[in-house]
Amino acid sequence: MARVNLSGMTVEALMDLRKRVEARLVEHRAELQKQLGQMDALVGGARVVRRGGSVLKGRKVPPKYRGPSGETWAGRGARPVWLVAAIKRGKKLDDFLIDKSARKGWKKRRSKR
Repeated sequence: MARVNLSGMTVEALMDLRKRVEARLVEHRAELQKQLGQMDALVGGARVVRRGGSVLKGRKVPPKYRGPSGETWAGRGARPVWLVAAIKRGKKLDDFLIDKSARKGWKKRRSKR
């Protein structure tokens, strides 16, 4: 590919160069879309769309632990300051459970069949 001195070109020459570049980009885009169409035909038209992140991100969960002053924690993320301080004083994590049945672990979800 030849080197072009853009600073030495006239405005008309630059505009012409711009038109040629745009035309080449349009050709290249059409070529890529044609290739994509051929690939879609090979896989039956099904496209895979990938999304980053977790499915659970941003979902609210009910609180699992309650502190002595009414503060709550869902059990996700870093432990809150009030809980860390209480554990250092000798309390156990289970002492703050809201639902005592949560000690037994997760319940299996029933199938809706």
